[in-house]
Amino acid sequence: MTVRRNPPDFVSRPADPERWVKAPDKSAITNRFTARLTIDVTPALRARLKVAAFQRGITVADMLRVLLAREFPDSPGDTP
Repeated sequence: MTVRRNPPDFVSRPADPERWVKAPDKSAITNRFTARLTIDVTPALRARLKVAAFQRGITVADMLRVLLAREFPDSPGDTP
């Protein structure tokens, strides 16, 4: 006998898209107030990033967070 699985429910559109976009990502593990950033990279660069992160024993996301924080440090007076 085959067990039937119910697909997940679809999420309705937010009433206030601006507020929804600015809301913190509930799935963020490291920090409650994070934002997702998407960039396009070549397959070769992606492979190099993955290898470098694996060799360091960290995730690509964690490695890039450190790199970005080092390149763009907080300035006095900056607000989150």
